[in-house]
Amino acid sequence: MEASGFNRFELERCVTDLMLDVGVPAHLKGYHYLREAIVMSERDMEVVNSVTKLLYPEIAKRFRTTDQKVERAIRNAIEVSWERGNQQTFEVIFGYSHCTGKGRPTNSEYIARIADRIRLQERGF
Repeated sequence: MEASGFNRFELERCVTDLMLDVGVPAHLKGYHYLREAIVMSERDMEVVNSVTKLLYPEIAKRFRTTDQKVERAIRNAIEVSWERGNQQTFEVIFGYSHCTGKGRPTNSEYIARIADRIRLQERGF
């Protein structure tokens, strides 16, 4: 096991399960970018503080695309999940949902909240 609890496979499985629960469709490019962003953020929360300078460029490099395409694809995946996803899961993770009338979370908030949720799960909370 790695120092943070989950090995890479377990971490990706946990992130995938949570993403499917909140309704991120697996066929979207943003799904893959978002999963990678959450995994990176779970390992190092500092990347969430600088999504445009650290997170998007690193994901773009890994997937051989541009920072702008990564940002847009992630935003689209979040919008789709916000509209169609499991509202109860959103309430648990974010404290609000589409049904409460509040706007969707930003890309960095979405990534940070899910990464934090995963971190808590691996510590048994």
